[in-house]
Amino acid sequence: MTAITYTVAFEGVEARLVEVQCAFSPGIPAFFIVGLPDKAVSEARERVRAALSGMAIALPAKRITINLSPADLPKEGSHFDLPIALALLAALDIIPADEVERTVALGELSLGGGLVPVTGALPAAMTAAEEGRMLLCPQSSGAEAAWVGAAEVIAAPSLTAVIRHFNGTQILTPPEPGEVAAAAAPRDLRDVRGQERAKRALEIAAAGRHHLMMVGPPGSGKSMLAARIPGILPPLTPAEALETSMIHSLAGLLDEGGISRARPFREPHHTASMAAIVGGGRQAGPGEISLAHNGVLFMDEFPEFPRLVLETLRQPIETGEVVVARANAHVRYPCRFMLVAAANPCRCGHLTDADRACSRAPGCGEDYLGRISGPLMDRFDLRIEVPAVTLADLDLPAAGEESATIAARVARARAVQAARYADQPRARVNADVEGRLLDAVATPDAGGRAMLSRAADRMGLSARGYHRVLRVARTIADLDGSDAVRQPHVAEALSYRLVLAKEA
Repeated sequence: MTAITYTVAFEGVEARLVEVQCAFSPGIPAFFIVGLPDKAVSEARERVRAALSGMAIALPAKRITINLSPADLPKEGSHFDLPIALALLAALDIIPADEVERTVALGELSLGGGLVPVTGALPAAMTAAEEGRMLLCPQSSGAEAAWVGAAEVIAAPSLTAVIRHFNGTQILTPPEPGEVAAAAAPRDLRDVRGQERAKRALEIAAAGRHHLMMVGPPGSGKSMLAARIPGILPPLTPAEALETSMIHSLAGLLDEGGISRARPFREPHHTASMAAIVGGGRQAGPGEISLAHNGVLFMDEFPEFPRLVLETLRQPIETGEVVVARANAHVRYPCRFMLVAAANPCRCGHLTDADRACSRAPGCGEDYLGRISGPLMDRFDLRIEVPAVTLADLDLPAAGEESATIAARVARARAVQAARYADQPRARVNADVEGRLLDAVATPDAGGRAMLSRAADRMGLSARGYHRVLRVARTIADLDGSDAVRQPHVAEALSYRLVLAKEA
């Protein structure tokens, strides 16, 4: 007797359909799982055997072969337990084989027959919807999978409940999508005393998703400013929320199936490894740059990160995706994020204070910031100095605009960009624009072109730097409500490249 069901194997955010075939044949009793399984999949036979034994279901005294097709695709994870058990039950005529054959299943089995939640229910539901099949998953994963409205989802608490459902004795109710997670109250930019230029740079960066570099002495407010960026960003669109949640689903970060409309804000420590930042590890999982997709990646103490880690950021920043290449897998993850970096001017942090600077000043500053290569520094659209705040400034009452006011302007600018690039599949915001499209939307007026030409010669702007100035000028014009990019917009955009202008 042969039975077939389906599950998925994950390649990045893509869930590839896997056919699970079960066959009984004469011979010495044995239980084999073939098709390039990893250790967790190979151990499934013991969990399945124990779960069935607890339900008083005996396996036949035959050779049992489970084939996971395609056989050359690596199979990893404990979510293969449930489809293997389904195929066995169908082969034993305990549940209808035709119903099992139209099912995509994933879930881990406990020894008592309960279903344990697994990661990846959301991308698995996407694949089930594309294939026109039903998704069967653990009850704890149902709220997550139900977000894909096009898929029929059944969530079961145990293998016993699965058998009753397929036999029609106790039909399971389809799960409801999880709650939209309420975003925590954002920190307000008005709490930051002074630093008006830095606040303006944050507004521009948020409006066009531009990469931002802040350099200043310890205690000047760099981390405080970065922590308030989520408060001025617009919420994720439904499409963006689904994209981001699929990555977070693979990483096991979705809480009770809830999807958040708040943009991710990731802040890895400077001791993080390259695999943690870019992605990789034993299962080539997503890294911080992918977990920050459609959001913010804040890297404090930027020069303290290992040089190899910093250099690996260069290509993802340009392409918006990263390919994690391993000997047995090439996995692609999206990573369109806003990079915000903060750094001290030197190791001691007091390069600009003659009374407190170390004896190696100013050479120590060049050595310290020299850890950031020219090509990487060139990828920052805005580079600003964050000066120290005096005690007199701290005693002043809170001043300046609230985050809500700035967020409203950012949202209007983002709406303008969304309408402008509605027919462009690879461009959502000004930071994505390049080539002829950039020339069409960001060519400045005559005064702006003359200023940009002179500045390019004096500052030694690279071609990349030149185009990044145009993108920033386009964003400033959007914030100003201007259809055209004018000379004042170009002048302000250029002012953010004067600091640390080490062009590649």
